[in-house]
Formats: sequence, structure tokens, C-alpha cells
Amino acid sequence: MYAHGGSENHGCEAIIRSTISVLKNKQKLLLLSYDETQDKKYQLDQIIEIKQEMDFINKMSFDFVRAYCKQKLFHNYHEMDALMHKNAIEQLEQVDISLFVGGDNYCYSDVKNYSIINKYVRKKTKKMVLWGASVEPEILKNEVIQKDIARYDYIFVRESISYDALKKVNPNTYLYPDPAFYLQSEKIDLPKEFDDHFMIGINMSPMIISHEKKQGQAFKNYDYLINDILKKTDYLITLIPHVIWQTNDDRKPLTMLYEKYKDTGRVILIDDHNCQQQKYIIGKCQFFIGARTHATIAAYSQCIPTLVVGYSVKARGIAKDLFGDEQHYVLPVQQMVHKEDLTHAFQWIVEHKVEIKAQLKQKMFEYSQLKKVYARELYE
Repeated sequence: MYAHGGSENHGCEAIIRSTISVLKNKQKLLLLSYDETQDKKYQLDQIIEIKQEMDFINKMSFDFVRAYCKQKLFHNYHEMDALMHKNAIEQLEQVDISLFVGGDNYCYSDVKNYSIINKYVRKKTKKMVLWGASVEPEILKNEVIQKDIARYDYIFVRESISYDALKKVNPNTYLYPDPAFYLQSEKIDLPKEFDDHFMIGINMSPMIISHEKKQGQAFKNYDYLINDILKKTDYLITLIPHVIWQTNDDRKPLTMLYEKYKDTGRVILIDDHNCQQQKYIIGKCQFFIGARTHATIAAYSQCIPTLVVGYSVKARGIAKDLFGDEQHYVLPVQQMVHKEDLTHAFQWIVEHKVEIKAQLKQKMFEYSQLKKVYARELYE
């Protein structure tokens, strides 16, 4: 497995843990990680061998000189970025299957370096697979990306919007749920507030803030929602970070919300935990509002009525496959115009909670049946 960003993004961690479960250790498994110290922090090394993927570049090498010239003369930095991965990949022995596990890496505009990285991987593997992925359809218009996508022997895509786009480029594309739907939760001790109260889980991220059309609108919407819940209900609120990367840390906006409402005694800020423990926490909530994809998958998979604050194809596609329609289930942050938008969207979820739970129970049963053939497709 490669293109793993590190377990301080608990979505990345969830993909690895659940993939190991899906594959049932049929083979010797190895993980190349962008930051193995993060994975060891959450004890991922106890279930899989880990090697550092991103490394220093030898500035005395011909590869560096060539990449440097391209960067300076043509503003092409993709080869320089890819060089950080080359050494770890070249040191690998020949492998049977390589899984590109960066689920949403192809959702962003700057992905040409993966084409170069995949050329390195291709020399070391019998079968190269894009795994548990979403791909922004607009990106596939780029010829370099098209050739890169066509290079995969198989693609396992996690939602139908990406599937429809990818199938046109690579016919060996299969639609399966994100492997994190199969992640097992891990029981932990929770604050006493969870004992006797109904809880609403809330996740917010710097990613949605970076995609908002009007500065400050996302925070205003979350602020208004929390205030509305506290005024009109007896629910408690738990703020749950899901990514704690230094440059992209959910705790920053969540702490701002917590500081504003902590004196009410009804708002809790949860500490960082591994993805299985976070799934357990989310499972104790009656409703969930989430910005991080795998935080919402943790809620969906436990049949919790969930509102997604989305910004890309992955949120829309996953909701569409679960409910037949993304409307009402996903609020794109780009559509937050008024401070009440998030609150109104959440009210619809509350009003339709019975049918939402019933639909999720049916879908989780269907997904459980798919797990039986997930690995079989990969090994055939």
C-alpha cells in the first residue's frame, strides 16, 4: 500500500485498518507511509509493516539536476515532488499487488506527480490498483491524468459519480463502498456527560473553510447551529476532530467553538483518538454533522442520521449511493450564503430521522454482503 498520508488524518488511518480487515491478511502486507512516526503514534505498526515513503532527495544525483532544471526553467515541480518517493519505491522487492490508498488524492487539481510516482511503482509490481478512491471528473479532462488512470490494472472506486467518470477512461473500474465502512469500533471510557444525555456530534475542518465562497461563513453557520441546538433542545454537543495535521488541524476551529460555549456545560471537546476509538465516540451520538469524509462514514456505518458539510465529489457521491439523492444529505460549503443555512439543513435531517435510519440499515446490510466479494475481485 502506498500514497498513505499518515495517521494524524484518521481517514487515512481508517482506510489502512479496514483494508487489512477486508484482505484478511491473505498476503504479507507492507505500508509505505508519508510519515511513519504518525502511524507508530497510533500503533498501526502493530498490524502491518511500515516503511517511510517520503525521503530526502540526493542533490548530487542526475535525477535531481534534471528535476531542478524543469522546475526553474518551466515551473514544472511535479518531477521534484515525485523524487521524494523514488528511493523508497526502488528499494522494494518485487510485489504482487500495489494499492494506491490515497482515497481523495485525485480530487484536487495538482495530481500530475502521481503519474510519475506510478511509473516508479509499475516497475516493482505485477498489479497496480487504485483503491477506495474518488476522482474529481473535471481532472480527467487532463491528458496526463487520463494516461495515469489508464495505467491501473484495476480501480476500486467508492462512489458512483467518480465511477461513471472513471469507467470511461479505464474499463477495469469497479464500484464498492469505501473500505472504512467495514472499520471496527474500539470501546473507550467516555466523559460522564455521555451517560444520561442525548448527544449531537459535530466535526468541522479547515478544509471546508478553505472552500467557502464568503470568508467566515462556515464558522458563522456552525456557531449559529450550536446556539440554536442549545436554545431549543436538551441535547448536549460533542465536538470531534478527525484530522490533526499541523497544517490542517480540525482542533483549531473546534476549539474556537468550544471556547465560546464551554460555560454552558453542554458542549464537550473530545481529545484526539485513533480512528476506531473515534468511531466508537461517534456511535454514541444521536445525530452527526461532519465535514471530514471518514468521520461521516463512521456515522453512516452505524446508521446515525448525518448531515455532511461537503466541498467535493466524494461527499456528494457517497450520499447519492446511500440515499439515491445527495439533496438534503449534503450541504456544500460553497452554498452557505446565510448564517442559518446549516441549521435549516440539519432541521431536515432531524425531521426525517426515522426514514434515514431505516435506509442506512438497509444499505449497511447490502454493504456487508459486498465485503464477501471485495477481496475476491482484487485477487482474481
